[in-house]
Amino acid sequence: MSHLFRSIHGLLFVLLFIVIATGQEPAKQIGLVRSLDSPAAPGSAEPNLYAAPDGRVFLTWIEPAGSKGHRLQFAMRDGSSWSEPRTIAEGANFFVNWADFPSLVALPDGPLVAHWLVKGSPDSHAYDINVSRSSDTGKTWSKPILPHRDGTKSEHGFVSMLPWGRGRVAAIWLDGRNFKGGSPDGHGSSANEMTLRYTTIDAKGKVSEDMLLDSRVCDCCQTSAAITADGAIVVYRDRSEKEIRDISLVRFHKGRWTEPRTLSVDDWEIHGCPVNGPTVSADGRQVAVAWFTAAKDVPRVNIIFSSDAGATFSQPIQVDEGAPVGRVDVLMLADGSALISWLERTPKGGEVKVRLVRPGGSRGQSITIAESSAARASGFPQMARAGDEIIFAWTDPGTPSRIRTALGTFVQGK
Repeated sequence: MSHLFRSIHGLLFVLLFIVIATGQEPAKQIGLVRSLDSPAAPGSAEPNLYAAPDGRVFLTWIEPAGSKGHRLQFAMRDGSSWSEPRTIAEGANFFVNWADFPSLVALPDGPLVAHWLVKGSPDSHAYDINVSRSSDTGKTWSKPILPHRDGTKSEHGFVSMLPWGRGRVAAIWLDGRNFKGGSPDGHGSSANEMTLRYTTIDAKGKVSEDMLLDSRVCDCCQTSAAITADGAIVVYRDRSEKEIRDISLVRFHKGRWTEPRTLSVDDWEIHGCPVNGPTVSADGRQVAVAWFTAAKDVPRVNIIFSSDAGATFSQPIQVDEGAPVGRVDVLMLADGSALISWLERTPKGGEVKVRLVRPGGSRGQSITIAESSAARASGFPQMARAGDEIIFAWTDPGTPSRIRTALGTFVQGK
């Protein structure tokens, strides 16, 4: 089945039919995908999307602030368009990195919690996490606090946040406090060990004691976390003593964190961080995890499913078209299927692709959402789901760069 794609100066008009071939009537398809006027200004980059259970979708991004440095902005979609942007924070000390981007979550009792990164020292690879809370839908924000209290001049970033009950938020991040020498960001030195850590922050800003989840992980790949019916699940790129950097997971189950375990034995040996983290999404006990690997020098984007909240997983399913850059995102759908996006390399640069996949291995057609680039400036495309609507956000790496957004709607297959 064919599709129509046009992209002119960031305008998007796509007629998509993503159909799952199961031998029966298709369960889902995406109808019209149209451009949404982006609330982000020229120069904007590092988009992140968060879908709240009540249907609101939040977009955060960083944009230049002139002599003030940079500002962290957000907008909310609750209806047919984005709200006017609001500023969470701004400053000349922002640590701005194409792969380590800010985020925002909405807590069930109303507050919003956001995080961003600030330089911890003149060394560009030493930076800290700032977390701030708003109780008035983002009009005002609390004084930022640090979820980590080790006091070292090292890397703290690649944060995942989750609502944690009783007004608390959980933060999971990569922490470089155990660096023992070599370059300050840990690259190229087996002595430097990045760790994965967790803490909670309550409504009054009290930070609980942080907990070590994994003592040796990949240095600069994104973490991802989701809430299942049985508790939280966190996925990340691990790092063995032999420089095998496959995907691992930990679960918060029955009040405690499990030991790390490998999600899939790709056996990707790489002596340096690929800057390409996994992503996880959950709906009840249904879980989907997507990731990039280039084991044996063959690049692949895989997805894997669980029907028991991450206790066990099926075999991986490859979804790319043969030349993936990675930079994946995934959305678990209520019918057990998942929508996965990734960046595919093309002769002209790159394309943001999306595909619907079922746990049994059936795959819909891959669809181009936007023309892009394989360069760092194109960042990490994002997706969020609100009911039967899918919001897409990505960075148009023009001069200047600018975040673009689009809307797709699921309809029942005929």
